[in-house]
Amino acid sequence: MSQTETFDATEFRRALGSFATGVTIITTLDADGNKVGLTANSFNSVSLNPPLVLWSLAETSASLPAFRAATHWAVHVLAADQEPLSSRFAKRGVDKFAGLELDTGPDGIPLLRGCTARFECRTAFQYEGGDHVILVGQVLKFERAESAPLVYHSGRYAHATRRDDSLKPRSAYLAGSFNEDFLGYLLGRSHHQFFSKIRSHLDHEGLSDEEFYLLSTLTLKHDLSASELDAGMAGVLDDHSSSALQSLIGRGLAQTLDGSDGKAFELTLEGRACALRIISAAKAVESQLLERLGPGEGEVLKSLLNRLLSATDAGASALWQT
Repeated sequence: MSQTETFDATEFRRALGSFATGVTIITTLDADGNKVGLTANSFNSVSLNPPLVLWSLAETSASLPAFRAATHWAVHVLAADQEPLSSRFAKRGVDKFAGLELDTGPDGIPLLRGCTARFECRTAFQYEGGDHVILVGQVLKFERAESAPLVYHSGRYAHATRRDDSLKPRSAYLAGSFNEDFLGYLLGRSHHQFFSKIRSHLDHEGLSDEEFYLLSTLTLKHDLSASELDAGMAGVLDDHSSSALQSLIGRGLAQTLDGSDGKAFELTLEGRACALRIISAAKAVESQLLERLGPGEGEVLKSLLNRLLSATDAGASALWQT
């Protein structure tokens, strides 16, 4: 492209968005002592000695006067589970700090908790950079945690997780067979291992695998119509869903009712109590297993599995409470 050609602004933004970045929240105080904060992904390091970092802010930003005048500000690198916090600080006209537990930095600047990293800075330099102002700060103090960071890529939030190069799939003896890198093998074996840890609780309740799955499905909405249940069970229980449902009804754990679209089904009080006992046990197992993963990697795993479910199971949407 020659220097005389002009950029397509939309395509230029998309091209820049292909570079994955972390997500930060920058905080300070304005001249009246009010807390100011915003979400930014323009953060970067400048120097180790002296320790300098930078970020940029649009000249049209309502927060620019506060940061231009501030002697100190803080950069918070967000963790994977802090997406709601990022969205809050990206909005205008709301009390962004309402209900948050805060620490206090130099000059009284507000400091957020639970981040992957936090840098308390003194303003060092400010530069004009096109339609942005570049703010450089000297780091006075920093903290870090072993949590997965929140990532922004192509205009969307994303997740990052560490790669363990020691976990390489072993080759199967039969060429082209289902080795340990095959998705179906990984999902199937992981499901079996997880499920084996809660099966004793199902035995205690006298539930088969099919009955448990249907019982847990009925916890997703207050009631499920026959058509919703059929759609949700398609490719999962199929013909076994009817017998499992009748078994739950016969034991007094589920019941039929007349819905707006005809027959519907819901858990009884006894069924809800049974489901809560199993859910509590399963959540305890889940917590133990997720502790073995890296911090924040549980959220990454669940996010990917939800995307996989959306891509493979068209009937799943019928099961969620709206």
